[in-house]
Amino acid sequence: MSIKAKAAAIGIGELKPLKEPGDNTALGLMAKVTAEAIADAGLEKKDIDGFLVGVPFADPGFIYPASAAEVLGLHLKMLNQVDIGGASPAGMIWRAAAAIDAGMCNAVLCLVADLNRRGDQRPPTVSVMREFEAPYGNIGANCGYAMIAHRHMFEYSTKPEQMAKVAVDQRTNALKNPLATFNDKPLTISDVLNSRMIVDPLHIFEIVSPVSGGAAVIVASPEVAKRAKHPPVWLLGAGEYCNHSSITYAPSLTESPIKIAADSAFKMAGLKPKDMQLVCPYDCYTITVIVTLEDAGFCKKGQGGPFVAEHDLTYKGDFPCNTHGGQLSFGQPGLAGGMSHVTEMIRQLMGRGGERQVKNASLGYVNGNGGIMSEQVGLVMERRS
Repeated sequence: MSIKAKAAAIGIGELKPLKEPGDNTALGLMAKVTAEAIADAGLEKKDIDGFLVGVPFADPGFIYPASAAEVLGLHLKMLNQVDIGGASPAGMIWRAAAAIDAGMCNAVLCLVADLNRRGDQRPPTVSVMREFEAPYGNIGANCGYAMIAHRHMFEYSTKPEQMAKVAVDQRTNALKNPLATFNDKPLTISDVLNSRMIVDPLHIFEIVSPVSGGAAVIVASPEVAKRAKHPPVWLLGAGEYCNHSSITYAPSLTESPIKIAADSAFKMAGLKPKDMQLVCPYDCYTITVIVTLEDAGFCKKGQGGPFVAEHDLTYKGDFPCNTHGGQLSFGQPGLAGGMSHVTEMIRQLMGRGGERQVKNASLGYVNGNGGIMSEQVGLVMERRS
């Protein structure tokens, strides 16, 4: 099956992340960003007949898609929740395109929003994690990604300075993004390496900052896309792959499911990594970007460290990467952190990047990561003239 050019992203909504949630609710943030996305697409609420949503940690519930749709006042022909962690937003895009191609609906709202409350920790619900990892401390993303970073350094001689460069270049991008959480001060490699160590070898500037916020994308059929306010951004290729959930069962700490997901996306699109003019890889940690660029085919395995060191990853550089600042500088409002990569790609391909606009950008690659390099989604997107 191919969904190449069967649907396009035509509208986006994105809230400025909040360090403190205040009196906001997850559903309240969903309502705000939904209204923004529908207006941005040039549609009305009655035009939305498909709905994909991520269940927020702050407001979980039974039959969540129908409950959220009721609050939003949507009447739908297709609705579902997508639950593959940080890969959920990217996964929503191809699922929306597939539903449209199947004739189920014409305009799909892809929606995520969440609150971050300090001290609001929930126990793991997956039995493997609960029984065999949590009691012994091998739990939590910081620990897992630190293990990945250490192993990558051991196998490929990746250097701390190379990982730090990812955070530095993405902060440069964030300085031009008014929505970014950290957009007031540049970083240097020295700043990163001298910042507080959280889990060796990862410093605080190499790890996402949890915030509150939300984002939404409208994916539409070709017929609906014709009347959109902005240039449609077409989904050319998509791939998804998962071979583990818990890091205990990961076949490798340095080779991820990204390879199969990315290969599938590029094959469907009929394109190669070298054809992309910008990339938006999931970046919960600096090491994630390096592994993603390797496994997606932008450089050889083990060369991710030298690759990011030798290339300018800023919006004005030779390899624009996470031009919104990535989650490292934009912030991570739950699943909306992963959606920030999708919205930024759409924004750039529409030519709406403002001061950080990549010149002549028409093709890009987006990666979604379910967590601990487990579930992976790859998307190839294009603006056609």
